[in-house]
Amino acid sequence: MPETYLITGGTGSLGQAIVRRLLTKRVRKVIVFSRNEHNQVEMRRGTDDKRVRFFLGDVRDSFRLRRAFHGVDMVVHAAALKHVDVVHYNPDEAVEINVRGTQNVRDAAIECGVKQCLLISTDKAVNPVNLYGATKFCAEKIFSSASAYAGAAGCRFSSIRFGNFYGSSGSVLPLFKRLRDEGACYLPITDARMTRFFITLEDAVDRVFDAIKYMKGGEVFCPKMPSMKITDIAKAVSPGCELREIGIRPGEKLDEEMVTKHDVVRDFKKFYVIGGTQGEKMPAGFEYRSDTNSQWIDALNMEGL
Repeated sequence: MPETYLITGGTGSLGQAIVRRLLTKRVRKVIVFSRNEHNQVEMRRGTDDKRVRFFLGDVRDSFRLRRAFHGVDMVVHAAALKHVDVVHYNPDEAVEINVRGTQNVRDAAIECGVKQCLLISTDKAVNPVNLYGATKFCAEKIFSSASAYAGAAGCRFSSIRFGNFYGSSGSVLPLFKRLRDEGACYLPITDARMTRFFITLEDAVDRVFDAIKYMKGGEVFCPKMPSMKITDIAKAVSPGCELREIGIRPGEKLDEEMVTKHDVVRDFKKFYVIGGTQGEKMPAGFEYRSDTNSQWIDALNMEGL
């Protein structure tokens, strides 16, 4: 029987991509839950599919969440403050939205009989060095323990970590393209050694639905993503343009981690899975890092640069 999906933060880049994919499937209803009125209006204008519902609300409002979650089968929790510098200067808001909001989502899902709940997390939750990463670390722990917390209600909670979304509003690519189009004489590079995990929005959506399919509750799914050097992105966007190092900003790492050597991890299809039973157990000391990754993107061959 077709199911009802709800996406918190559904007007964000990933949220909208998930909604578009859901509308190609046999679903009963898709609820877009977010506090961004303007984006909801624009999103509504872009679809005439009667299965889509728009619900203005904030994850800090537990009553509003419970109203929205009635009759929902599957929740994708993507609502969060995501920019490192914004979170750094607004710590109280970050904790309320990313941590308390995640607790509210968990509680509403259990009380309303939601079957599955998937948290969208980040590689910055691994060995966090900034508040954003720390709040997502807490959010993952809340979801990892939530399946047991649900008790007889039986709702399954899992998380999925992503790196940078290629071309999304929060990535470095739009900045480089804007500076190029404005005729900037140089592109700012924080550090020439910097590497990051990257994934396209469409691939990320694929991994979200894979995680929904395979989740048993309590796992953290880490998709196998390629890495990219920040300098390669800049060179591809504007060949020949000067690259000028400006120094790492507070809370930034040279490289990102998805799996640490301290994790108990399994190799399962297109994921490394932490805390699950799917797949083959990896040897002790295994790490998955953006600088030692075996997969790399050739930015010069990527379309749309």
